[in-house]
Amino acid sequence: MKYFFLSDGWKVGRVWAFDGLWQVSAWRRHPEIERLNLCLVEDNQIMWLYQVEEAIVTVEVQPALSAARETPPQNIGQVVLKRLISAEQVIERLGNASAKCQLQDMHSVVK
Repeated sequence: MKYFFLSDGWKVGRVWAFDGLWQVSAWRRHPEIERLNLCLVEDNQIMWLYQVEEAIVTVEVQPALSAARETPPQNIGQVVLKRLISAEQVIERLGNASAKCQLQDMHSVVK
């Protein structure tokens, strides 16, 4: 498995595998991307840990649209994550003294 952290308010867009852009019709399934119930809180920013399958090499992320507005909440249109991290790198990041790790349900983290 591979992992990445994604800031709260952002969502996954397009996904690439070894052979190019993920095609549901070719793979006959959606890519396995799961938000885990683990996040880092750093400078009041919540960053959720996501787990992806080995076949995924690149993930595009973008700000989620606000329900009240039909525009992204930030000026950045999209970001492409080309460097997914290993489990060892996740543990190293969680051990960083400048970050606070929370393992709770989503409602208690946002409070």
